[in-house]
Amino acid sequence: MNVILVGLNHETAPVEVREQLAVAEKQLGDALARLRALPGITEGLILSTCNRVEVYAVAQETDDGFERVRQFLLSLHPSLTMAALEPHLYSYAAADAIRHLFRVASSLDSMVVGEPQILGQLKDAFEAAMAHRTTGLVLNKLVSRALSAAKRVRTETKIAENAVSVSFAGVQLAKKIFGRLEETSVLLIGAGEMAELAARHLVALGVRRVVICSRHQERAARVAAEFQGQAFGLDQAVPQMEQSDIVLCSTGATHYLVQYDDVRRVIHLRKNRPIFFIDLSVPRNIDPRINEIDNVFLYDIDDLQQVVEANRRERAKEAERAEPIIAAELDSAVRWLKSLDVVPTIVALREKAEAIRQAEMERLIGRVKTLSPDQVEAIERFADSLVKKLLHSPFAALKQEADSANGSLYIEAARRLFQLDPSKPPQESAAESPAEPESSKEKG
Repeated sequence: MNVILVGLNHETAPVEVREQLAVAEKQLGDALARLRALPGITEGLILSTCNRVEVYAVAQETDDGFERVRQFLLSLHPSLTMAALEPHLYSYAAADAIRHLFRVASSLDSMVVGEPQILGQLKDAFEAAMAHRTTGLVLNKLVSRALSAAKRVRTETKIAENAVSVSFAGVQLAKKIFGRLEETSVLLIGAGEMAELAARHLVALGVRRVVICSRHQERAARVAAEFQGQAFGLDQAVPQMEQSDIVLCSTGATHYLVQYDDVRRVIHLRKNRPIFFIDLSVPRNIDPRINEIDNVFLYDIDDLQQVVEANRRERAKEAERAEPIIAAELDSAVRWLKSLDVVPTIVALREKAEAIRQAEMERLIGRVKTLSPDQVEAIERFADSLVKKLLHSPFAALKQEADSANGSLYIEAARRLFQLDPSKPPQESAAESPAEPESSKEKG
């Protein structure tokens, strides 16, 4: 049993390569079935996002499994050649594959460290694989442990607390100024992508009113409808400021749309209630002198970039704190995985001993015709007890040494000494399955 991973991501492959291997949701079932049908592959899972395409599998032979999964990835886009694909692929096995899975789940391997989307994407991939019955004991347990590791990283570090996008940084600053955003209103001057994204963040935090002023009336109306807001022409921007606590400007204009004198009049009409201005435009569309007015707060895109960079550094520090968590979870998972190797050997030894016991009992009963039912039962109990006591020490030693450095040597010695054929796959419900140490159980 060998856990393997073959894939590519934003660091190893450009988007034009990643998009060729991307597996759409409607194609995922067929792709999983083809993966699981590969010779030597007993379990499989496909994680396909905009930034990565990865195949996790359980293979009978590591090298053979790598090659079959590479060919499988190649088959996802017929026009690709292995020569073009190979330089972008990475392949991991055993502990390295599990470590990568845990780091992906915890967003330590993401383009934006700490982003939450990858955890949901992994859950979706896992659920799809389970729905199509392509995972089993090993991947089910390892993905569950990956989700547990990700939960620990998020609760025991601050990896997701600091904004690392300009629009969200502006929103977080607004929250610091107003405390609660539930009773605030926002004015968007311009209806561009960055303004729309910021509005989405603000609405998610409870902003009660959204107004959009733009020269592009049709787009403004569409964006306003998304947030149950109102749309006006650009000439209404200053009048709308009186009712706005947050003003976010993002247009292609080459001059100041918000003037110093306009803001002085507005703040007077608001009876000095504060206004927070965010200027995402380049060139700037808001006169920087408004920062001199009491109860007016202005941040431009350079200010926000500085916040973003500081937050990125903080997330990098938190990522360093997350690595020992990953290491501890990995150690537990590897020990559990090693313990599975002993199960087929224990099962085979138990079955061989039972077969010998039954054969000898049949021979005895056949030879001694005068045995009463009670005597047969007594001999059965004696033989069963004798077998269990003889097997107790070998079983205990195998379980104890399963996750040690010499675990594989003990297993191989048992197979040779007792001439076993442990070809049966481990079953999750097998009575002989070694108990899991307390420290390896999922936390939280």
